[in-house]
Amino acid sequence: MKMSKMLGLAAVAGAAAMLAATGAQAHAKLVSSNPGANATVAAPKQLVLKFSEKLQPKFSGADVAMPGMVTPAKVSFAKDGKTMIVQPTAALMAGAYTVKWHAVTADTHRMQGTYSFTVR
Repeated sequence: MKMSKMLGLAAVAGAAAMLAATGAQAHAKLVSSNPGANATVAAPKQLVLKFSEKLQPKFSGADVAMPGMVTPAKVSFAKDGKTMIVQPTAALMAGAYTVKWHAVTADTHRMQGTYSFTVR
């Protein structure tokens, strides 16, 4: 085999390896939430967080808190694997809330974030 052909095959193999590594390093991102960030809403019965990738439920979750108080909530996951449903165990009273989420996908990298909303 000629040296230029071997170099060309090596370049193709290297590019394929780089593409595979890039795909494996993708991480979950919050793509939407209801209520949305900075929204003012009537007390929701549940919060819905949608992510860019399927989550590992055992390692993913969320907390809902007011200043000085965490609101107990049950976390479940929709059949699509990308949607986290957070159901407060008691009605949310008027005030500002912060949602702190953490998500783990197949790549096992933990991502986290926060957003806020207000109950009127």
